[in-house]
Amino acid sequence: MIITGKYPNLRLRRNRKTDWSRRLTQENSLSPNDLILPIFIVDGKKKKQIIKNMPEVYRYSIDNIPLILDKALKYKIPMVAIFPYTNSKLKNNYGSEALNENNLVCRAIRYIKKRYKNKIGIMCDVALDPYTSHGHDGLIKKNEILNDETVEVLVNQSLLQAEMGCDVIAPSDMMDGRIGKIRKALDKKNYKNVQILSYAVKYASSFYGPFREAVGSKSMLKGDKKTYQMDYRNSLEALREVSLDIKEGADMVMVKPGLPYLDVIKMVKENFKIPVFAYQVSGEYSLLMNGIKTGIISENCIIESLTSFKRAGASAIVTYYADKVAKLLK
Repeated sequence: MIITGKYPNLRLRRNRKTDWSRRLTQENSLSPNDLILPIFIVDGKKKKQIIKNMPEVYRYSIDNIPLILDKALKYKIPMVAIFPYTNSKLKNNYGSEALNENNLVCRAIRYIKKRYKNKIGIMCDVALDPYTSHGHDGLIKKNEILNDETVEVLVNQSLLQAEMGCDVIAPSDMMDGRIGKIRKALDKKNYKNVQILSYAVKYASSFYGPFREAVGSKSMLKGDKKTYQMDYRNSLEALREVSLDIKEGADMVMVKPGLPYLDVIKMVKENFKIPVFAYQVSGEYSLLMNGIKTGIISENCIIESLTSFKRAGASAIVTYYADKVAKLLK
């Protein structure tokens, strides 16, 4: 970039002198339209469970979903993402509960659609880790995560969610080829308008711990996920992942985690001009919340962190702050 002019004729601080001037010249802004609210659900009645390592985030029984969803609607959040806490008794090596039409996610979709119609979008995670006894996203044979066999299960999971009324299918499993298979199956069953948000760039990260506690897979997980999730040292690989998923039919792509990967968000946006979503994951949320609660940093860090996603090129952000921030921005 070439800047014409020089000091003292050019004083960049002039535009920063007043609040109204800073607002007029801001390059990026945040609104409720940029936010997606994750909701954890649990079996039972009248439940609102504390999640130990995620302050002010709760698990809700389906009948208590309005406690959080009414706020999302009031503050004009466009979409919620549903994540289940599956009872360990329902888990097995094959993740069979994922294909049960009366599992938590399916019942939650039906409940939301009946109560709220199409007033808010529903995004559903497609992966097996909430349902497997080993905590992995796919099927295992001889300590290997099976790709093609897992994809077949994910296709059926996607079809079931679409049948229940899910608006956005979001495969987060990182199996090769699953987007094309899911898109083909959805179209064949006449779910042509069901959107696919691909977790195309999902890193094997240390920032997922509180989420795994929230869905009950943390204690189940055996080993790590490095054979299918991306290596955090890589960025060009992200472009290959996104390129393949776009060709296979992804409508939108996700980069996860968020703050440590702003460079990747920017790279994907500049190269593909497709809606790029970012996930401010549980570890990021908990670190900020603990900093706020101990007084190490101010609450202003919330808006600052979310705006950084917009600056990097994110079209939308999945964040546990969505309801709080939307209320402030409304």
